[in-house]
Amino acid sequence: MSVRHGLLALLSQGPRYGYQLKTEFEASTADTCPLNIGQVYTTLSRLERDGLVSRAGEDEQGRVRYAITPDGNGELDRWFAKPVSRADRPRDELVVKLAMAATTPGVDVAAVIQAQRSSTMRTLQELTRAKRGFDASAEAAQRLVLDSMIFQAEAEQRWLDHCEAVLGSPSDSSPAKETT
Repeated sequence: MSVRHGLLALLSQGPRYGYQLKTEFEASTADTCPLNIGQVYTTLSRLERDGLVSRAGEDEQGRVRYAITPDGNGELDRWFAKPVSRADRPRDELVVKLAMAATTPGVDVAAVIQAQRSSTMRTLQELTRAKRGFDASAEAAQRLVLDSMIFQAEAEQRWLDHCEAVLGSPSDSSPAKETT
């Protein structure tokens, strides 16, 4: 998740102060990517240091507002134009966990898979309920975030089915034997 670029995107819509950026960022991501206010101000300081934002005065309550600079707009345009590489994403803990479970003696891989499957199914149900809770006027960005999370949970369920098929049936935690 690029907080840096998310804040630049919000600032491209006009000057904002830190807490306003935090709440708008969270609203845009359907509250699935919470931000610590300290993280927002640290990021703003770095953006200012790098010449991508500047202080745009204070509002009537004395809060410092930030505005995107021309260099910030250029950075934002480059970010939107560049596809996100799988290599740019953090390690998937579930992949590592199942790889380690499959190679660690004494681990019941089927139980690990089943526990994850149950958890993923609960998550999928919660996300589906949350999506149904949106009315027609819900922000498109919020719907897209929830759709993405639903699709990821569905894909995880399919991947767990695949892992189970490759590693053995639920009653057999030993790796499946290949046939030639």
